[in-house]
Amino acid sequence: MKKYLNHEIRINKMEKLRKPFYIILPILLLITFNSFSQSIEQKDSLNNKLMNAAREIMASAGTCALITLDQQGRSRVRVMDPFLPESDFTVWFGTNPKSRKVDQIKKDPRVTLYYFDKSASGYVMIHGIAQIVNDPIEKEKRWKAEWEAFYPNKPDGYLLIKVSPEWMEVISSAHSIVGDPLTWEPPVVLFESKK
Repeated sequence: MKKYLNHEIRINKMEKLRKPFYIILPILLLITFNSFSQSIEQKDSLNNKLMNAAREIMASAGTCALITLDQQGRSRVRVMDPFLPESDFTVWFGTNPKSRKVDQIKKDPRVTLYYFDKSASGYVMIHGIAQIVNDPIEKEKRWKAEWEAFYPNKPDGYLLIKVSPEWMEVISSAHSIVGDPLTWEPPVVLFESKK
């Protein structure tokens, strides 16, 4: 009988605890969802700030460094005349089909773009995947009149390089975007894979 009473007492205590549990659980879930939602909003706000600053730096820089990897895995750097980034930060370049960078991209499409902001000690660094594009329609869309002297045989002597971004670092003192005070690691924007 004593066992039965103890069991009954435990069940009664559980019943009494159940009501507050049903009240507390939704409150905890709501608080968790709210903080998660605020965290997403803060991240989106930071990403927008970084992307706006990056667009400004990329437009004012005019040129950028395109870094590829050679057969030995060493980095090769050259100055390029890019088109302004698209809305998703895809960047296009024109090039000679016989240039070393074309072979390097075909063998290893991982590239880095570096834009320097001379006026405000800032930069944009984009790591992405490059591809060689020889489509006549795309080539016609992406042509600069000042390139005429570099590509006298435009149909066969001109290719495009398309860089799809994977991630981007941004530093801009003009926009109060600085690295971590301890490690100097810059803020990063991650881009969705387009595969």
